[in-house]
Order: sequence, then structure tokens, then C-alpha cells
Amino acid sequence: MMPKDLLDKLKKGTSLKVQDTLDAIYRICIEQQERGINDFSVATISKLGHSRGVPKAQSIRNKAGEQYRALITAFSESNHKKKPVRPVKSDEDWIEEISNPKHKLLVRILSSELRAAQKQLEEIIPPKLRVDVYDHKSSAPAAESKLTDQERRALEYIISNQFQKKWDLTANKYGELVDVNDKPVFKVATIDAIKKSLEYL
Repeated sequence: MMPKDLLDKLKKGTSLKVQDTLDAIYRICIEQQERGINDFSVATISKLGHSRGVPKAQSIRNKAGEQYRALITAFSESNHKKKPVRPVKSDEDWIEEISNPKHKLLVRILSSELRAAQKQLEEIIPPKLRVDVYDHKSSAPAAESKLTDQERRALEYIISNQFQKKWDLTANKYGELVDVNDKPVFKVATIDAIKKSLEYL
């Protein structure tokens, strides 16, 4: 009988507490399968699920834990019947060479977390994306990043006296352009930012 079918059968007519415990054991065993780890001992399942509703190993081994043992055994037998199809080569083949089951489990978990982190990084910075760092000192910016003549004239006009007089603006010591009511029209450091853009782009 497959573990899922046995789970449904074991839950029939039992208390909610027993059903929740069976569900917790089932989830831990499924996670073991997904990690590719063929360790379904009572001690391992109890240790992995101790904070998620799985009883202590001794409780599972007691007479009252017969249903729990049956479910764990179903996973163990099911896993033995299915000979996993191993990939031709994997970056994680070396993990199988670790003899200590505890260390192997920890390494698999760390490897899984690393893959998840790498996936997140790829979403932020797509693979093979070229990122150029320009520090204004060692090299000139790429031609496509330079301001066009029209863009340059537009920025020059914003910091010109002509523009400021037309709109009754004045620059204060914070680099803001304020109107006649001393209300900021352009934020702090706007003037400095435009001047730097004109100097380096």
C-alpha cells in the first residue's frame, strides 16, 4: 500500500490529535523523499519533526505509536521498491560520498539553500548580464552612457540664471532651488547632481 493510501486509512476513526501527528510524520517523510535521502528510521523522522508535531522516538516505538511506525515503514518500503533514476552527472554527486548520515543531511540542506539563494540572485541579476562599474577616475564612460547635446543643453538650462529668473527661483546652501515663498522646487543636492552629470557624462 502506498504511504498516502495508508495515511488516509490510519486517520479514519482516530482523534484529531492522532490525525495531526500522522500528517506531521507524513510531511517529514515526503521531505526526506524529495531530498533523495533514504533514511526513514524512527530516530531520524522524530528528530527532523520534533518542532512540527512529531512525537519523540521512544513514544513512536511504544505500543501507542504503532500507527506512526506503520506509516514510517510504508515510506521506507516504498523507497526501497523504487530505485531512483540517478542523473548521469550532477553537481551534488559528491554528497553521496559522505558516510555520516547526519553530515550528509546537513550538507544537502545547505546545498538546497544555496540553490535557492542563487535562483534569487539570478532574478535580480540575470545570468551573463554585463555590469560595468565606472568610478570617474580610471576610465571614461561608454559612449552610449554620455549625454547627448540636447540632454546637456537641457540640464545646463535648469542651472542657468535665465531659468531661475524666469521662474523666480534661487539656489540655497543645501543645493535646493526654492521659489519666492522659500518652498523647495527641486530637492536637496539637485544642483550638485546636475553639475556632476555635466562634468562626467
